[in-house]
Amino acid sequence: MKPRIGVYLSKRTAARLTTVAKHRELTKSALVEAALDRFFEPEEVEAVTLGRCLSELSCQISHLDRDLKIVNETVALHARFHLAVTPEFPAETHQRACELGSARFEELAAQVGRRIERGTPLMQETIGRVDSKRSAVSAGDREAGGPPDAASVSHEPNVSASTWVDVVSGETAAAQEVRSTSKFAAWQANPFTEASGAGVKTPLAPRGSASARQAGLRQVTGVLLQNHVLIMRVFLPFVAGYFLSYLFRTINALIAAPLISELGLGAGDLGLLTSVYFLTFAAAQIPIGVLLDRYGPRRIQSALLVAAAAGAALFAVSDNFLALLAGRALMGLGVAAALTAGLKALVLWFPKDRVPLLNGLMIMLGALGAVTATSPADLLLDLIGWRELFGLFAAVTAGCAAMIYLVVPEAGPTAKSMATVSLKRVYTDPRFWRLAPLSATSIGTAWALHGLWAAQWLRDVEGLDRTALVWHLFIMAVAVSLGALLLGIATDRLGRRGIGPQALLGIVATISITAQLALILRLPLPSYLLWAVVAAVGAATVLSYASLAEYVPKELAGRANGLLNFFHIGAAFALQTATGLVLAHWVPVAGRYPEIAYQTAFALNLMLQIAAGVWFGLPWLLQAFERNLHFLRAPNAPAKYDSCR
Repeated sequence: MKPRIGVYLSKRTAARLTTVAKHRELTKSALVEAALDRFFEPEEVEAVTLGRCLSELSCQISHLDRDLKIVNETVALHARFHLAVTPEFPAETHQRACELGSARFEELAAQVGRRIERGTPLMQETIGRVDSKRSAVSAGDREAGGPPDAASVSHEPNVSASTWVDVVSGETAAAQEVRSTSKFAAWQANPFTEASGAGVKTPLAPRGSASARQAGLRQVTGVLLQNHVLIMRVFLPFVAGYFLSYLFRTINALIAAPLISELGLGAGDLGLLTSVYFLTFAAAQIPIGVLLDRYGPRRIQSALLVAAAAGAALFAVSDNFLALLAGRALMGLGVAAALTAGLKALVLWFPKDRVPLLNGLMIMLGALGAVTATSPADLLLDLIGWRELFGLFAAVTAGCAAMIYLVVPEAGPTAKSMATVSLKRVYTDPRFWRLAPLSATSIGTAWALHGLWAAQWLRDVEGLDRTALVWHLFIMAVAVSLGALLLGIATDRLGRRGIGPQALLGIVATISITAQLALILRLPLPSYLLWAVVAAVGAATVLSYASLAEYVPKELAGRANGLLNFFHIGAAFALQTATGLVLAHWVPVAGRYPEIAYQTAFALNLMLQIAAGVWFGLPWLLQAFERNLHFLRAPNAPAKYDSCR
């Protein structure tokens, strides 16, 4: 029991004490006691504070010394290049040299401005790239003496239009190397020339002239045209494959009633039939990741879509549960590479700083497959029946496989390394295991509910007719598509301000948990809103893969994305199956399960998400606790004295 004393303070001091206590979330007594301790033992506290300040100062000096050494070496190498490597040029080209140098200086100033806005120093990015390449080589990820892989070339933010033409046209790495060597030799002969779109050398026109402006316009137009070619030949074909993946994933929510009436399926059978798609999908993720890194997305995606077409055809002609199960499993296997192949293709052929936004666009357009699985598919279902509908799906999927094989350029093998060693680098990283549980439970829940149990809840608990149910599914699908676009834009914009995708993922998961809790408690909120929020979280893969890309080398992008997708799909399979098993413990009344059955199943799932969220946010909680603890010991000590650690 602490003794109690009364102290008289001035109004100004009392007001400051109240403000600081509220800001620090501490009691006034704790603040006063800490201040008195410091007053009674000033030497000890000041020594601790001084030691922390000196430690931080020593760390900063070490960083400055390292940066200064790097700058010195860079300047020395730059001077050596210009003095010993750059060839001389005739006197008559002196005026052109000055104009070219002025233009280059203006571009340098613009680049510096953009770098300062982005907040990522070029030196830090260069050192990080060199370190990642050294790590990849030491792990045996790249064959010694081989040509550079396409991923390392296309990851440059300022890839020229001519480089993109070479990749899209399917030119081999050896041919590119020969052509690049000949270009450098020609440049040595006359450095004041540039390559036109057709590969013909033309002299540079004086800056500010009409011909110079026309040349600049042609260059910009060429870049836009090459972006157009990449969109048509790379982006859209893989979007089509991901569109089919979403369509097959969510279509069972629409055809559940015909399957139950025609084949007499129960809740457990229906849950297994729908979730076996996720089972084969998840089982194939890790092998597919290795194959994507080795053979490229074009071959793997086109071959697997043939299996998906065969699964849709088998599903269409099946007359028993086992045949339906086999067809559904084949569909899951066939679209297992739809997302990871698309992500790998974007990494290979597009600049790195545009990849998060393109990821969001791809997932947004692919999520339109879930939109198609609502009202449009319902109209076709009424016209031709579910068997003919799946026959149509089989034909469209086969056509998509042929398009990807014939249209998408060949990337070539990007790694002929030991897959086990490379994969070990991913699954032994503690950052991966901090991210995976929350990402898997949140996204897996969204997919499991959207793919089947949302429709059953709306029918059994909300008592909606088929028209209202289809409209709910339509709104949920639109929410997934818009959510992918918004999350992609948010990741791109917030990343420039130093806010990473992991923080955004934590916010999205919290919103999802809140919406599910409102559903379970039957709060008086619009069901359209709550189910739209739950479904939109399925697009949070944009954030998960962007978080993974922050510390995984691009040479392992396929394997890392495949491993994370394995957890996503595995969670969806487990949650979808477990929900059906929980519901089966109740006896349906007039073909409908009671409200308490759904509430129990959803609540068990929600507990897993909350536990994963706590595990994900544990480092931030520990940091907050440590900051408060340091304040109690020495209120005026620096908050981040141990930045060297």
